[in-house]
Amino acid sequence: MNTDTTRAQVLLKEHRDSIDRLDAILVYTLAERFKQTQAVGKLKAEHDLPPSDPSRETRQIERLEWLSKEADLDPAFAKKFLTFIISEVIRHHEQLQK
Repeated sequence: MNTDTTRAQVLLKEHRDSIDRLDAILVYTLAERFKQTQAVGKLKAEHDLPPSDPSRETRQIERLEWLSKEADLDPAFAKKFLTFIISEVIRHHEQLQK
C-alpha cells in the first residue's frame, strides 16, 4: 500500500472512532432525556394533567431550530429529530395515563 492510502486509512479509523464515541454520547443522552420525560409523565398522570403541551412543544422546536443553526446543523433535520422524540414522549405519557 502506498503512504497516501495508509495515511487515509489511519484518518478514516480516527474519524470512525470519534463517530463511535459520539454515538455512545447520543445514546446515553437520549436515555437520560427519556428518564426525565418519564418522570414528567408520571407527575402528569398523578395530577391528571394532559400528556402533551403543544405550546411548550412549539417553543422547544423553535429553540432546537435556533440551536441547530448555531451549531451548523440542518434545521429541518433537527426539527424532524425533535418532532420524533416529542411524539415518543407523548406516546409514553399517554400510556402512563391508562
